[in-house]
Amino acid sequence: MAEAQATAAAVKGPIGRLGGGFMISREAKAVSERAGLAGRAMYFRGRCGVLGEVDADVVRSAVAFFPAGHVRANWEAGRALPVEAAVELYAEACHAWGRRRLGSFDGAARLAELLEPVAAGAEVTGAPLFAGWRAVPLPDDAPARATQLMHVLRELRGGLHAVAVLAEGLTPLQAMLLESHGSPLGDMPGEAMARFFEWPEPYPAPDPRLAAARTRAEELTDRLMTPAFAVLDEAEAAELADLLAAAGAAAG
Repeated sequence: MAEAQATAAAVKGPIGRLGGGFMISREAKAVSERAGLAGRAMYFRGRCGVLGEVDADVVRSAVAFFPAGHVRANWEAGRALPVEAAVELYAEACHAWGRRRLGSFDGAARLAELLEPVAAGAEVTGAPLFAGWRAVPLPDDAPARATQLMHVLRELRGGLHAVAVLAEGLTPLQAMLLESHGSPLGDMPGEAMARFFEWPEPYPAPDPRLAAARTRAEELTDRLMTPAFAVLDEAEAAELADLLAAAGAAAG
């Protein structure tokens, strides 16, 4: 299992960036405009529509790192768009981004081939958005397929990371403020990330005594991701890491 945990830690960065890149893309903006949804309404409706037509608190439980008021305001703002249509539009943006950024990447088909058993065999407990997105049909073409699978696995880690943060006694905001974060927008300091997620200011000063808990939460997330990557043998795991690095370079 040690090898699988090392793989989980090694691939989290590129999967996070490539699996979430479409969320801040021109493709996402285009589907938002088509749906007539401003702000983050399309983001929450499209990303979280796989949960069904639910109360905003259910959405909040799945996107723990956003403040409750922001989630409710945007989820309610999108109610005119049926969740099935929202998911379809959001998947369309994911696929279009993948085709634009990875269309010339020769390794896309193999990347999808390696990611698919990881997603298919992973446990859904603690990761409702992963469970919902895993049930969304995959496209046939390799760039779009690989991108959707990276999005699916990004949702797996996101759900499990929320579990790990809470298990270490941290609030989502505390965890966010304690360190810089890699994201599709690049590296962001904790306060910048909190501002991007619309947490109200002023922010509490990060307590250095909690830094060890934040580190443990990251390590726990890697451990929780380990069973998913255990389906790959050593050669496949190394190949996956290499392909993700190449995909990141190709995507720019």
